[in-house]
Amino acid sequence: MSVKIRLQRHGKKGKPFYWVVAADARSKRDGKYLEKIGTYNPNTNPATIDLNLDSAVKWLHNGAQPTDTARAILSYKGALLKHHLDGGIRKGALTQEQADAKLSAWLDAKAGKVDAKKEGLTKAQADAKAKAFKAEQEVNAKRLAAAAQAEADAIAAATPAVEEEVAEVESTEETPAAEENNETTEA
Repeated sequence: MSVKIRLQRHGKKGKPFYWVVAADARSKRDGKYLEKIGTYNPNTNPATIDLNLDSAVKWLHNGAQPTDTARAILSYKGALLKHHLDGGIRKGALTQEQADAKLSAWLDAKAGKVDAKKEGLTKAQADAKAKAFKAEQEVNAKRLAAAAQAEADAIAAATPAVEEEVAEVESTEETPAAEENNETTEA
């Protein structure tokens, strides 16, 4: 029986979530598996990978062949490096302590790169948010200035009209009194 280390798809449509599993090569993609090794979530940035390193290396020692994507995940998390270093220990080229030191140094460097990417993404989001806020403030200031200008124009335009209306009202108030006098004289 040939064993593959591959991804098993879970999650809803458009939001994939994968299990990294060791499965018989003849089984279906989402079918029966021998052991769940970890998870992979490509929806986050950077992608979230949770991998049982010892279990993955055990399957690699037993001859399991990873698929292309699973190989990239195993390489990213250091499982292939650990498998390679274990081969050097078996041949006598390295001691266990040297192999552990090399693996931990590589894992620290990798963690530093991932943290730097996360910080860069956080900084980029904060910069974009600040830029959008500044642009929104400028638009609001222009809108308030335009509203104040329109209100001032309306007041300026209404002032002569009010004076004309007052003059018209005064002249119309005098006219009915004269009409009443005309009516009383006719009767």
